Amino acid sequence: MLFDSHAHINEDRFSPEEREAICSTIEANELLDFVADIGYNLESSVQAAKNAAEYPWCVAAVGVHPHDAKTVTEDVLTKIEELTKGIRVKAIGEIGLDYYYMRSEKTDQRYWFRRQIQLANKLKMPIVIHSREADQETLDILLEEGAFSTERKSWFPKRPGTKGEEVPDARVDIHCFSGSAELGREYVKHGATLGICGPVTYNNNKKTVRVVEEVPIQFLLVETDTPYLTPVPLRGKPNRPWYVEHTARKVAEIKGIPFEEAARITWANARRFYDI
Repeated sequence: MLFDSHAHINEDRFSPEEREAICSTIEANELLDFVADIGYNLESSVQAAKNAAEYPWCVAAVGVHPHDAKTVTEDVLTKIEELTKGIRVKAIGEIGLDYYYMRSEKTDQRYWFRRQIQLANKLKMPIVIHSREADQETLDILLEEGAFSTERKSWFPKRPGTKGEEVPDARVDIHCFSGSAELGREYVKHGATLGICGPVTYNNNKKTVRVVEEVPIQFLLVETDTPYLTPVPLRGKPNRPWYVEHTARKVAEIKGIPFEEAARITWANARRFYDI
């Protein structure tokens, strides 16, 4: 019934025993059907691909986060490409720009963001995007590199629109979307999908609530970003994939629909995005 569309079971802070315990709890959870394990550097991408091969509920994305852009070489990119041949490795990500922490120089971030979009286009794969304090530049680069091109949209089946029609799908997920409702509508117009994370449950986060109000649920995913961004009422604890239930319940509340309906639609959206 639920699909956590963005988590880091591959997080290097987890010991093998902790990771195994998380995976066992996922398997025992009656509401959670699928989890996407998202790479953020080469090592975590290797682990995500390994998890996807081992667990039938797991899909993987492989790529290098902007924090680690300074570590990327063409050899690393070649190894990322090799990982895409793995079982249930379904996307390139998470990639993008982060001008908040600036752990890599802007020039490095921009260059390897473009190169990884180019790789995704070469492989005709979905893309998982990280963007912080770089809203316009992230969109500009995606447009310039053809992430929303007519050609790219032709590679993927159309998806349901808001009135029963089918609309083009670029298979680009803006993970943990933190932009304005206006920007969200623009992304959807280009064929993107928006990831809604734990902060939508925070009392002071009116911005993301507005996004959920204004963007049709057909274009939303729910996610945890485990082990970060834990939703209310568990805020302050390390996040876990099964906590995605709280985010889905908040989306249902905002939309004024039953939880089961919000869960079913976002589950179907994520399955479509990751081609399950």
